[in-house]
Amino acid sequence: MKRLLLALAVAAGLFPATRGAAQQRDSLAATVERLSAEVETLKGRSAAADRILSRLPRISGYLQLGYEWSDDASTFFVKRARVDFQGDISPKIDYRLQLEFASPKIVDIYLRYKPLEALNVQVGQFKVPFSIENTHYVPLKYEFIEYSMAVCRLMGFTDVCGVNATGRDLGAQLYGGLIDRDGYSILNYNVGVFNGEGINTKDKNKSKDVVARLMVQPLRALSFAGYYYWGEVGADYARRTRYGGGVCYDDGRWIARGEYIAGRTGIVSPDVATPFDSRGYYAMAACWVTPKWLPAARFEQFDEVAGRSASRQTNYTAGVTWQPFKHLRCQLNYIYEQYGGTNPDRNVVKAMLTGIF
Repeated sequence: MKRLLLALAVAAGLFPATRGAAQQRDSLAATVERLSAEVETLKGRSAAADRILSRLPRISGYLQLGYEWSDDASTFFVKRARVDFQGDISPKIDYRLQLEFASPKIVDIYLRYKPLEALNVQVGQFKVPFSIENTHYVPLKYEFIEYSMAVCRLMGFTDVCGVNATGRDLGAQLYGGLIDRDGYSILNYNVGVFNGEGINTKDKNKSKDVVARLMVQPLRALSFAGYYYWGEVGADYARRTRYGGGVCYDDGRWIARGEYIAGRTGIVSPDVATPFDSRGYYAMAACWVTPKWLPAARFEQFDEVAGRSASRQTNYTAGVTWQPFKHLRCQLNYIYEQYGGTNPDRNVVKAMLTGIF
């Protein structure tokens, strides 16, 4: 009897504890359910924020300041001061707006539709797909302070036809890559139609300029290219044709590149019978001897009027790039300029700092 009473007493004492434990479990379950709902709400808000942020442009830019000394002059200069906005409208559509403040203008403004690796469309103002150097070596990647004479004088930088447009124009192009191999395409093509008058400029005639380029990349680091440009510039439809080819080896450490560019220009000039032929070429080599130091050398020659020795200029350039960290680039170039006419040869030294953000 005593044992029975003791068992009943123990059971009576445990019942409230058991009931309390059940209530605690119910409370914890409710708390977990509430917190789970809050987490799902936060996930939804985070996803919405991510979608909004993914539509915002990525902002970057750089500033290039320098000093130039030559036998007959010296000056400080602002080379470039650019702000770049890039973004994605959808997984297959992106855009870019790049502004230049050193001499205020819109540099790039375009949309790209990329449905396939082999077929893409670009519309707006952008680099004309002519030569390797013009499109593949942007200022933040370029080994020297100045681009080669052949590219500058025959591809719209300080063109002999009078177009000064940093190698860009208003138009549209189709481009793509064929025959994939280990993350790159063996065959790449560009076909474009442009105004032919340079950046931020309407066409001055009804004709449109046509450009085509074919690049073959048998190895990841090795490329061969051929390109052709046909156009008419100005209200008088002055003919402008350009053609050339090049080879480039760039494995990330060793760089070797050379191009030949020639063309005929129909611009009327008091100094030259129209039309006149021009031609130029360059060969360069560079090597990242350490992750921060890039010495480079270049030989180039340009004949503004082919067959007229007085119009020939030959440049020998030696330079070094020092990039102590990601956001700072320091460059020093020595150029010996040799002229075919009566102008005396020149020694030129250029130094330039690039700040990147």
